[in-house]
Amino acid sequence: MKPVAPGTRYHRTLVPPAADTAAALGNTGVEVISTPAIIGYLEMTSHLLIEPLFEADEASVGTEVSIRHLAAAFPGIEMECEAEVETVRGRRIRLKVRASQAGKVIMDGHHERAVVDLGRFMTRG
Repeated sequence: MKPVAPGTRYHRTLVPPAADTAAALGNTGVEVISTPAIIGYLEMTSHLLIEPLFEADEASVGTEVSIRHLAAAFPGIEMECEAEVETVRGRRIRLKVRASQAGKVIMDGHHERAVVDLGRFMTRG
């Protein structure tokens, strides 16, 4: 992995689909974007931040999630997802993450990813 400095940021905009609502997961009538879906968006945003730093046959995997779900998010409305590198310890990268919609913070917290050798990682049982 190439070096990454604390403070490095990545931002992306997405439109969450109805398929990512709590109702779609079985929570009948709750037509808001589910907590697991938003966590997934933040994990992918974090991965996309560090992906350009990978050497050949490297990938990243999530190792920790510490999140506060602060408000409802709705399908079909743009959502902003942000990740910022806080610390780097060897192959472990801790990031500050945040999702917002229509100017309101929906979710914030921290996420840690580990950069792995994909060949070795996939052969472990």
